[in-house]
Amino acid sequence: MTEQTKTPVARFGGRGINVGIAVAAVVAVAGVALWGVQLSGGLVQTGMRNLDSWGLYITMFMFLVGLSAGGLIISSVPRAFGMAGFGGISKVAVWTSICCTVLAIGFVVIDLGQPMRLWELFAYSNLGSPLMWDILVLGTYLVLSVVYLWATLRAEAGKVSGKALRVISVVALVCAVLVHSVTAWIFSLQQGREMWHTALMAPWFVSSALVCGTALVLIVVVALRRAGYLEVAQGNVVKMLKMLGAFVLVDLYFFGCDLLTEGFPGGEGMEVVDMLTIGPLAPFFWGEIVLCSFAAVVAFVPALRKNGLIVAASAAAVIGIFCKRVQLLVGGFQLPNLEYAGPLTPSTVTDWTSGMAGAYEGMVYWPTPLEFGVTLGVFGLGALLLLVGLKYLPLKPVEGSH
Repeated sequence: MTEQTKTPVARFGGRGINVGIAVAAVVAVAGVALWGVQLSGGLVQTGMRNLDSWGLYITMFMFLVGLSAGGLIISSVPRAFGMAGFGGISKVAVWTSICCTVLAIGFVVIDLGQPMRLWELFAYSNLGSPLMWDILVLGTYLVLSVVYLWATLRAEAGKVSGKALRVISVVALVCAVLVHSVTAWIFSLQQGREMWHTALMAPWFVSSALVCGTALVLIVVVALRRAGYLEVAQGNVVKMLKMLGAFVLVDLYFFGCDLLTEGFPGGEGMEVVDMLTIGPLAPFFWGEIVLCSFAAVVAFVPALRKNGLIVAASAAAVIGIFCKRVQLLVGGFQLPNLEYAGPLTPSTVTDWTSGMAGAYEGMVYWPTPLEFGVTLGVFGLGALLLLVGLKYLPLKPVEGSH
């Protein structure tokens, strides 16, 4: 017996969404207040130091850039290649992508330390730096996402032709792949970091983005269908789930290729494999493997394709990719690239009193409560944007949008 494709008794809107908007707004304001504390006291209040200069904020930036891909790709691929879509979810998927992109940019601003450094970023920019490439591509990506959503709405009103919308879809798809590739190059072009310097980084980023982005859209679609906002056939949900399963297997394959290259007997990267499998980052490594494997099993076993398990598998895939982001960022700093880093001070490493050996015994970086609070506030802003968009923007499917 198939599950119902809609929930007639549920009605979206009313008090529930208003309460959600209010709660999200309170969380976002609390995050802004904590950011003010960080601005007044400086980044020394975080767990970041000279030898591990990126932390939770840049991890979240990478993670959210990946999340933003799913909505745009699920919406643009069918139009770009003239295939059947997924049942009128296009506008909701693109709006989800826009919200994630806004949050990703927000984490970059927070990580800069002071908002005024945005001006310095452009006034004294080095166009030969992958960091600057990423800023430019990410801004273009956000603008294109907004234009794509606007073009979709205009096409439904008969003001934009199908051919023009298809062209915009192709451009948006190319930009979505490019933004993840450029983000990957920020890491892979740094030869001094054993964990990062690999040509697989760009395809690895794209495959991870497809996993967590598709999973996020699945969660949103199932939730909105349950709330009565969307009417999406179960067959379309299953198609997305199968696509998620395929993306998960490709991502795990890339990971396996990288581990084999690093850990082959006689290779120089065995230290990386040990760090991931039995070292400080082992909980994140095995968490990713178990969670992504669970998502793949649910995707490919027909008897398990129930709405509850679909949401659980999608959430597992999202958390698994987050574990992967933690491994990537912290792993790059976990292996010191200098044997003698100079005098140890509280500004050099987090655990400086026990010397270099002690500093690298456990995880070289862990966020402070302030970082967790600011991060929660940013996600509160994302929830606020998503809910306000669902309430006030014309994101519901119309006749012919399926």
